Amino acid sequence: MVRVRVKKVGLTLFFVLFCGIFGCKSPEEFKEEANEEVYSIIDSKWQAEFGGKANYKADITEKDPNVPLPQLPEDRILGLADAVAIATQFNRDYKTQKEGLYFSALDLTLVRHNFAVRWFGTIDADYVKTGDDESVSSDGELGFTKLFETGAAVSTSIAVDWTRFLTGSPRTSLGSVLSASLSQPLLRGSGRLVVTEGLTQAERNVLYQIRAFNRFRQDFVVSIVSDYYRILQLRDAVENAEKNYQRRLDSRERLEWEARAGDRAWLEVDQAQQDVLSAEDSIVQAKQNYQQALDNFKIRLGLAVSSDIELDQSELEALADMGVSDPNFSPDDAIKTALSERLDLANDFDLIDDALRKTLLAIDNLKGDLDFVASAGTPSQGKTDFTNLDFDDGTYNVGLRGDLPLDRKTERNAYVQTLINLQQQQRQYTLSEDRVILDVRQAYRELDEAAARYKIQQNSLELANSRVDSTQLLLDAGRGITRDLLEAQDALRDAENALTDALVAHAIAKLNFYKDIGLLQVRPDGMWEI
Repeated sequence: MVRVRVKKVGLTLFFVLFCGIFGCKSPEEFKEEANEEVYSIIDSKWQAEFGGKANYKADITEKDPNVPLPQLPEDRILGLADAVAIATQFNRDYKTQKEGLYFSALDLTLVRHNFAVRWFGTIDADYVKTGDDESVSSDGELGFTKLFETGAAVSTSIAVDWTRFLTGSPRTSLGSVLSASLSQPLLRGSGRLVVTEGLTQAERNVLYQIRAFNRFRQDFVVSIVSDYYRILQLRDAVENAEKNYQRRLDSRERLEWEARAGDRAWLEVDQAQQDVLSAEDSIVQAKQNYQQALDNFKIRLGLAVSSDIELDQSELEALADMGVSDPNFSPDDAIKTALSERLDLANDFDLIDDALRKTLLAIDNLKGDLDFVASAGTPSQGKTDFTNLDFDDGTYNVGLRGDLPLDRKTERNAYVQTLINLQQQQRQYTLSEDRVILDVRQAYRELDEAAARYKIQQNSLELANSRVDSTQLLLDAGRGITRDLLEAQDALRDAENALTDALVAHAIAKLNFYKDIGLLQVRPDGMWEI
């Protein structure tokens, strides 16, 4: 019984030592280790011209998609900055983009690991009891592998027989074998360009993803701002409908008073009443459009549809105070700027280099295989001293291993495909250039059009106000008809809505213009700067 207890204590002690030496980390420690390595990679590749390094970290600790909840202002009125900040934190598509960025760097950590010293350790332990016979056997192996940029692969290990050490036998302790192997390609698969291609591509993929994420951020912020202003425009349409309703109501009451005095026909009162009902219906429709758009916007922000919020109408007033302005770019300068600053275009250009490298790799695959190989195995002297290795009794091998390139049909076809892929990528880049130019030209025209429309609608609103006043004066003097006044009021409402539409369209066109030439930068607080 005593001998068995010693065996069990020995096994327990071994596993305690195993965890103590090799580290039994918790899942949380593994996660934090991954986070640290991933964001170290991203930070090292993030260039200043991409924008501020904010709102780009994936929240992989979040258990519930609704936790943490967005912090809403106490008055429940969301300013533009509040809306953008909430969207960049809680929007579902934005989170997916952050996770895509995380995954690209996470993939790189594994590829880099392939070129690091990779330690391994194994252990086999058995306890067998048959009747009165008991036995304990255990052995383990510890070693490392290393892949070099030349293609050389080295593996070294020491295998240990722990059996008598675990049983506590005083006669013997350990036995071991030291082994090592080396493989170096001489033809196919040799050279830094070929061996490190996976690492090169993974490094570049992270840079591509950073650019793509920042381009997405630009599009995303512009879309949130556009939605915000469009909803304010719908809310302004509600106010314009209410003002029009009040004007219609005032006109009807005046006409009704005049009809009772015998100065106006009751038919005109009926016309005015019908227009009052029409104006009231317009209010209902305008409110419906506004509420529907606001609910959709809540979902985009990542809020619950039932959230009780309103948008800050003063943002529209601030926009009106700013007025309109022309960009400080000529069309040609804008195009030149876009061709040098657009992040998506930079990715398309670098993909040509990737396709070219793939062609060189395909050429390498057409070669034959010839590898230099070497191995060695050295046991320890006896079972009592595992540190004293007997190199004279070792086994050593050196040689060449080859494979003639007699069948390279698959490799030939792959090579031709890479040539075609290279041409396709070159065409794709020229197409991307044309699309960038088209984007900029269109954005410039839309901005110019929006500025012109705004000035026209300002004049239209002034004329509509003047028309209402003059028609009312004619009606008061008995020289006008009710229908003229009602039509003038309709024109005033339409002019008010059109002016707001032109103002918002100009603001959105301006943001799109600077985004399309690549100069729109997303600040750490989620807002933008040019």
